[in-house]
Amino acid sequence: MKKMPRLSFWQIWNLSFGFLGVQFGFALQNANASRILTSLGADPHNLSFFWLVAPIMGLIVQPVVGAASDKTWTRIGRRSPYILAGALISMVAMFFMPNAPLFFKAGSIAALVFGIAMLALMDGSFNVTFQPFRALVADMTPEEQRNIGYSVQSFLINFGAVIGSALPFILTAIGISNSGEAGEVAPSVIWSFYIGGALLLLSVLVTVLKTKEYPPEEYEAYKNITEEDKNKKESFWKLLLTTPKTMKQLSIVQLFSWFPFFLLWVYSTTAISQHYFGVPIDFDASDHTNSLARNAFDEAGNWVGICFATYSLVAALYSILIPKLVSLTSRKIVYSFSLLAGGLGFISTFFFTDQYYLLISMTGIGIAWAAMLSMPYAILSGSLPPKRMGMYMGLFNLTVVIPQILSGVVGGPILRSFFDNHGIYILILAGAIMILGALSVSIVKTEEEESN
Repeated sequence: MKKMPRLSFWQIWNLSFGFLGVQFGFALQNANASRILTSLGADPHNLSFFWLVAPIMGLIVQPVVGAASDKTWTRIGRRSPYILAGALISMVAMFFMPNAPLFFKAGSIAALVFGIAMLALMDGSFNVTFQPFRALVADMTPEEQRNIGYSVQSFLINFGAVIGSALPFILTAIGISNSGEAGEVAPSVIWSFYIGGALLLLSVLVTVLKTKEYPPEEYEAYKNITEEDKNKKESFWKLLLTTPKTMKQLSIVQLFSWFPFFLLWVYSTTAISQHYFGVPIDFDASDHTNSLARNAFDEAGNWVGICFATYSLVAALYSILIPKLVSLTSRKIVYSFSLLAGGLGFISTFFFTDQYYLLISMTGIGIAWAAMLSMPYAILSGSLPPKRMGMYMGLFNLTVVIPQILSGVVGGPILRSFFDNHGIYILILAGAIMILGALSVSIVKTEEEESN
């Protein structure tokens, strides 16, 4: 097998730079989609059902794109065409989603349906871009640089998320209105999506133009792919049934990690606006008469962005430490500790009364988020066959989207039936589930452990 060359730091940096913009857009979606849909007329207690379109798009898109990118080769590479196409579509959807009232009457069902459709298109195109990026790092980095590759990717993801999450707050501070009319989205959010869409495309162009993917013959030599490997036909279902044991074990941890984070994205605006800003449980954004509650809701929406920016900043900084911590301990110890910190961070949101103390909670959540974006892929990539890297990474994404779908299906009924529509209790539940994730890391057997 031909030895794969080591990459310079800046080659690794450019390899993942597009994630800066992709996560900028993804952070805007996570922090503001509930706010936008509520502004367009959605019942806050049914938000999880509207959010289901996002993980369902991931469920459909990622395995297909992963398999297709394994078999693709163009003048700009095998992964790059999908990364670029996803970025272009994402930008268009980001421009349209908060502008539904331009096409349909404000507060109407049609405007809400249009917003949901744009959320589906936006998330689907994010997934078209995300999945090849994951495989690209595995394609281009030798095993000894895999940790640093995914850590740089995690840093860029979270740095982009810091700016994206805080952008509505920043724009409000410089004078752009943060209050929307009944049935409309605040201008600070609309302009944030314009900026996010443009930055997404520009950052992806850096990766596409600066990264030269290995041509098929060279890649096959580095990965020891034989003619027999290339000619071997495997169906999706066969690959699913023969997934490596490590992937199956990681899927348990993924369930207990992504289930609570989906609850955070869907219900943080509801929880924080109720618990910290005094927004009524039965708040209706389309009500023209309650301007006081609407202003408090928009203020809470901006603070949610600051909270998300905080956990993303912590994640960006913590991702720099992860390789060192792994070298001192192990991937599993770092992974488990990080999820435990996240679980405690979720639970602590209930015990504070001042909104600024929420930033302490976000510190723990950020530590968990950094580990979730890097450790599973670093653990998994060594156990996957290079010829099917894209397909298996796509399959592994099922362990990301299926927990989110489950969370979306049961989140709303739990909120209504068990918590009397008090959103803060959903965050406590999320913390308890994430602590189970920290405990379940112990069942994962890495490739090194299996060999021993």
